[in-house]
Amino acid sequence: MALIADDAAHRAEQLVLMTERLAALAEADTRRIQARTPLVDGADTDEKNRLANAYRLELARIKQDHTLIEAAPPELLDRLRRSTIALHETLAAHELALNAVKVVSEGLVHAMAEEVSRQRGASANYSAQGAMETRSGPSPTVLDRSA
Repeated sequence: MALIADDAAHRAEQLVLMTERLAALAEADTRRIQARTPLVDGADTDEKNRLANAYRLELARIKQDHTLIEAAPPELLDRLRRSTIALHETLAAHELALNAVKVVSEGLVHAMAEEVSRQRGASANYSAQGAMETRSGPSPTVLDRSA
């Protein structure tokens, strides 16, 4: 979805608004992650996805044709630069927060897998015939505080 703009100034204004809104949404997600509350799913997520896609497409169009934005007033272009820098800083903080969640989640999965492996491996016994007993079906796994 490309922006519909009358001129370069109008396009730059729309980009500034889009950049600021994307930064606000990413900052809100980062705050939720840091507060250990679930991320919202729904209208905000849809809006973020639409805005990010439109932003990406518009930047690609401008990269191909610089004249789309060159004629915008210098103060507006400066505001766009500042909001873009702020967006990049916000996205860097958001990435750090998401990576922290990823590391914790992977650690939990790894710990649970080790505990399952430990519980299943510890129950190998010899049968009455002298052979190792094998389980003949699914075995329950009890996760306790050791996981």
